Amino acid sequence: MAVLVYGAGVCGSLLAAHLYRAGLDVSLLARGRRLAALRRYGVQLAEEDSTTVRRVPVPVVEHPDGGYDLIAVTVRTHQVDAVLESLAGGTGDVLFLLNWAAGARPLEAALGPGRVLLGFPPALAGGTLDGDVIRYRAGSLVTRRIPMPIGAPDGRTAQRLDRAVRTFRTAAIRARAEPRMDAWLTTHAAFEVPLGYAVHAAGGPAALAADPDAVRDMLHRMRRNLAAMATPPVPRAFGALQTLPDRLLVAVLRRFLRSRTIARSGLDDTSPASTAELERLTDQLRTAAKAR
Repeated sequence: MAVLVYGAGVCGSLLAAHLYRAGLDVSLLARGRRLAALRRYGVQLAEEDSTTVRRVPVPVVEHPDGGYDLIAVTVRTHQVDAVLESLAGGTGDVLFLLNWAAGARPLEAALGPGRVLLGFPPALAGGTLDGDVIRYRAGSLVTRRIPMPIGAPDGRTAQRLDRAVRTFRTAAIRARAEPRMDAWLTTHAAFEVPLGYAVHAAGGPAALAADPDAVRDMLHRMRRNLAAMATPPVPRAFGALQTLPDRLLVAVLRRFLRSRTIARSGLDDTSPASTAELERLTDQLRTAAKAR
C-alpha cells in the first residue's frame, strides 16, 4: 500500500519516519522551507534534550499527486479547508488524523462519499519542533499501550477501514477500529479547548498547575462542553470529569500538567497557528451544540 502523510509538522514527520523505518511505502508532503530542509536532511529526530540527531530519509513530495492508496492528513484544524481543495477529485482513502469536532459531513462534501476516515494520531507522534529537528518524548509502557483510534463516518468496520488499521499495525502502531469516532473526536475537543486556552492564559502548563483556581475554572469549562454534546463522552472515562468531585479532579489535573507527558506535548505553543486551531475547534463545538 502506498501511503502519503500530508503535513510535515511534528505529528506528520514522526508518523512518516516511523512508517518508513517499518518498511512501508510512504512519502511525506511538505511545503516551503520545511520542504527544502526535508529534501536536504530527511526527517531529523532527537530524543528529548539529546544531542544525538538521527536522520530518516523519508521520500518528500510537494503535491499530493501519485495515486496513493491512503492519505493520512496531519495538519491543524484550521488548515483542513486548503487540504480538501488540493485533494478534491483524487482517489484513495483519506484519513484525517487531527483535532476535529465538525463530523465527517463537510469532509465528505468536498471529497465525495466513501473516501473519508476519521482518526487521531498515535501516542508516538508527540514532540516539539526545534529548528528542523523533531524532539520527541521517549515512549513509556503506558503510552505504548494507548491505541490509535480510526473510524468510518457511519461507524461500520468497512473493508477500507480494516485495510487502514492493518497498515498501521504492520508498523507496530496499535491502531484499532473505533465505531464512535465522531463522538471520540468531539470529546477530545471538549477537553482540549479549555485546556489549551487555560495554558495559554497562565503562561504555560507549570504556571497553570500552580494556580488551583484557574485549573478549577478550566474543569468547569470542560464540563460545560461535555454536557453540550449530543452523545455520551467517548472514551467513557471522560465521564469522570462530570461526576467526580472538584477537589479530586483539580488535584489530578494539576499533576497531569506537571507530568513529563506535557513537557514535549507542544501544549505551551502560543504561536498564531496554535491560536487559530483553538479558535476553529471552539467554533466547531459551538456549532455542534446549537445543532442539538
